[in-house]
Amino acid sequence: MTVGKRRRSLAAAAAVLSGVLVLSACNDDTAGGGSSTGSPTAPSQAEVDKAAEQKTSKAQITISPENGAQNASINNAAKVAVTDGKLTEVTMTSVEGEEVKGEIAADGLSWKPSGQLKRATVYKIAATAVDAEGLKAHENTSFTTVSKENSFIGNFTPEDGSTVGVGMPVSINFNKAITDKKAVQSGITVSSSSGQEVVGHWFNSTRLDFRPKDYWQAGSTVTLKLELDGVEGADGVFGVQQKTVTFKIGRSQVSTVDVAAKTMTVKRDGKVIRTIPISAGSPENTTYNGQMVISEKFKETRMNGATVGFTDADGKGEYDIKDVPHAMRLSTSGTFIHGNYWGARSIFGNVNTSHGCVGLADVKGAGDPNQAAAWFYDRSMIGDVVIVKNSKDKTIAPDNGLNGWNMDWSTWKSGSAV
Repeated sequence: MTVGKRRRSLAAAAAVLSGVLVLSACNDDTAGGGSSTGSPTAPSQAEVDKAAEQKTSKAQITISPENGAQNASINNAAKVAVTDGKLTEVTMTSVEGEEVKGEIAADGLSWKPSGQLKRATVYKIAATAVDAEGLKAHENTSFTTVSKENSFIGNFTPEDGSTVGVGMPVSINFNKAITDKKAVQSGITVSSSSGQEVVGHWFNSTRLDFRPKDYWQAGSTVTLKLELDGVEGADGVFGVQQKTVTFKIGRSQVSTVDVAAKTMTVKRDGKVIRTIPISAGSPENTTYNGQMVISEKFKETRMNGATVGFTDADGKGEYDIKDVPHAMRLSTSGTFIHGNYWGARSIFGNVNTSHGCVGLADVKGAGDPNQAAAWFYDRSMIGDVVIVKNSKDKTIAPDNGLNGWNMDWSTWKSGSAV
């Protein structure tokens, strides 16, 4: 659901790259949430959340290892199970796009891969189940398998051969802490066919991002070279990667969400192609300001308030929507821009009602291409930029997602080790 980012000192996990992202909830909730003078009256947040939950599947999907897990077993870790329903589809792929074969059990209650996984590899699992009434539930997760104790690898994004938006940084997450940052960064080069200067910035001992001063030029090609084989990143820990990756920068699409006006203006190659009414974070759960980069896309996914600190007296999530349509991640901490089928149509363009996400009008099942959320989803790609302004919140932290554009160029360059 438009899941939010309540101020409960939620740590913005920096391990966003290579697909290792917490997939649970937004930082907003575009459901109802009070009204202001002259604005339509919407139902209370609790009423809308409860109604939405009642309309969703009873199936409960569990995926192991848990999302974001490191050093997972290559033999027995990957498992999918369901209660109150049956699995209908499970896909498992490496971040490089290699599909892992697996089988759903005859009773439809479990799934596991058919063979051994690769070492030091990031895998993604997407599962779908249906309950007795035929309502679908979805779950997505990502984890990294174990590597040798005396070696390190860098999980990187974007993927080799992909086409991404102009805001996509090269982000590398190392599976072990790096103490000799200069040696490691010296073994990595990122260049663009546009000739733009590209500089690396260390957010911490495991995350190194690269970007130019301004967004990548549309139509250019970016090359990442990892020449880390034998490089000592920490005492007795050596690199093993020797790899060249290239990706294309697609057309330029930058969308601006004006929280005060409750609209989003979509620009393609500098020209406005549509203005869409939205519902952003409520006064109690405001949306971050700043430049945010789409890092993941899900036609449908689950959003559970418990994963981002929205819990009731019993410790359960204030909301648990298992089929949020057209969801695109903007931060590690749970900010999404997504479809909202449970809120009254009157809120879009008029009332900010969410827990921090940006909500667009949509229908249950994500099956109507004429809905605003579907239109935006179909025309967006990983790496596109969504700028949020005029919110009564702070600017999002540069390491909360792929959002290093919120750091000025001189500060960015000061974080380089070379």
